[in-house]
Amino acid sequence: MLKINTQPEWIARAQQVLPAGGFGNFDPGIIIARGEGSHVWDEDGKEYIDYLIGSGPMLLGHGHPEVMEAVLEQLPKGMTFFANNSKGIELAEAIIEAVPCCEQVRFVASGGEADMYAIRLARAYTGSDKILKFEGGYHGMSAEAQMSLAPAKRVNFPQAVPDSAGIPQGVADQMLIAPFNDLEAVSALLAENKDVAAIIVEPLQRIIPAEPGYLQGLRDLCDQNDVLLIFDEIVTGFRLAYGGAQERYGVTPDICTLGKIIGGGFPLAALGASAEIMQHFDKGQVGADKWLMQLGTLSGNPVAAAAGLKTMEVLARDGTYDHLRSIGRTLQDLQSHALNDAGIAHQICGDETLFDIYFTGQTCRDYRSAAHDDPARNAQYNSVLRANGIFKAPGKLYPSLAVTEEDLEHTRKAVQFAVEALQAA
Repeated sequence: MLKINTQPEWIARAQQVLPAGGFGNFDPGIIIARGEGSHVWDEDGKEYIDYLIGSGPMLLGHGHPEVMEAVLEQLPKGMTFFANNSKGIELAEAIIEAVPCCEQVRFVASGGEADMYAIRLARAYTGSDKILKFEGGYHGMSAEAQMSLAPAKRVNFPQAVPDSAGIPQGVADQMLIAPFNDLEAVSALLAENKDVAAIIVEPLQRIIPAEPGYLQGLRDLCDQNDVLLIFDEIVTGFRLAYGGAQERYGVTPDICTLGKIIGGGFPLAALGASAEIMQHFDKGQVGADKWLMQLGTLSGNPVAAAAGLKTMEVLARDGTYDHLRSIGRTLQDLQSHALNDAGIAHQICGDETLFDIYFTGQTCRDYRSAAHDDPARNAQYNSVLRANGIFKAPGKLYPSLAVTEEDLEHTRKAVQFAVEALQAA
């Protein structure tokens, strides 16, 4: 029999053993017990429609039967080897076939690792040190990535603001920060700085879309200035399209990073590029001075590779992305219609496969403009959604292929409750 009201006990236990009572990821005030399809349940048995989906990996939903079968087939054969294995090689082949910029890949265990190595690889290949990133862009937890991710104070570009303690000033000195969707700012920075190794960018920055021509403009500026272009496709890879943002927008970077979906819910990520760039991982090719050391205990883990392979196989089937976009469009429309009917100013920001609402009347085109006029309104909206069985992050909604018509109708009703709460406030 299910034991009710155990969440406070679990929360208290977490506070004793975990800093701030959590893993550092999501709200520690909710303890998830299990997931199935498009739903999750907390430790008290409360059921939610899951629009967090593990922060993106569970695009097929929890416990997809074909993925489970692939994992259960691999488990008796071995869980990890710290050596090459056939599943990892097959996954590398599938990624290279799907992703335009990839001729070779290297596996790591997390997206943050992949981004860290991508930056290091760009420096090794070019011999330059500086990296240009965009204010508000998320690229993991490395020292470079923790520059101007969510700066509490606004400073003049291109000054980098560390978002974490423990980062030496020397790291900030090697980072150039630019506003997203501003090609003139990037062009000026590249003209002033001749020692830039790479531009790293999320093709969809958190949920802010690139304006038409912007990504191609970055590609052109990189070509003109002998700078590498890195697409951080940890989120967008195999989500925006099977070939990721590169396929969706028709722009090919020099290096890309991939994660989340390629592990099918298990810890796995990768970086990929041309064989010429990737040869820096091969000491025999480039020599000791230009060699980029990379290893990881769980890199290329066969269980994760098996899950990722099956996930990719399902995604490659005809009509899959049309269906995903249809779900996302419905979720966008049902919220926008309810808010419009209530006369509440808002912007739906993002792609049909990943988006959320900003309670503002202004266009969201970069970190500084993508903000709520009243953050308390967003907090109340999400709180009412949670109370009515909708599980999502405060700033993102991830559709999944497991979402049903019944889920959409439930969501419509929850949204109506949330909008009514905003009207009454």
